[in-house]
Amino acid sequence: MELAAEALEKGDEPFGSVLVSAGGEVLAEGHNEVASGDQTRHPEFELARWSATHLTPEERAGATVYTSGEHCPMCAAAHAWVGLGRIVYAASSQQLSAWLSELGVPPSPVRTLPVHEVAPGVTVEGPAAELTDQVHALHRRFHQKQP
Repeated sequence: MELAAEALEKGDEPFGSVLVSAGGEVLAEGHNEVASGDQTRHPEFELARWSATHLTPEERAGATVYTSGEHCPMCAAAHAWVGLGRIVYAASSQQLSAWLSELGVPPSPVRTLPVHEVAPGVTVEGPAAELTDQVHALHRRFHQKQP
């Protein structure tokens, strides 16, 4: 959640992710950077790319990605292609779509799909009910341009 807030503070959409080893060590982290002009600069995609060059297949399979929002189809595919393990997310794509619709945000150019429809072999946990209000507030702040 801190990384999502950091993205928001930098003028980007509030998404943040952490890659954790099977032993609980934080391996890498990132936040959204699509404000750079590259719409593929999602933290989940960046972590998948990082893991492909820095971890063995076994290490990737044992790792977990903790993220503020459920992976989009692009990120879910990257996650599966590099063989990362479990995904734990705070808010679902369905929740995010509903929130953005309520705020009058135009729909994404890519269809929103649950991770299990894109990457059926990946273990997915979420949403985390105790964090969804916080995620919702971050997105509301971004799209309503509140301080």
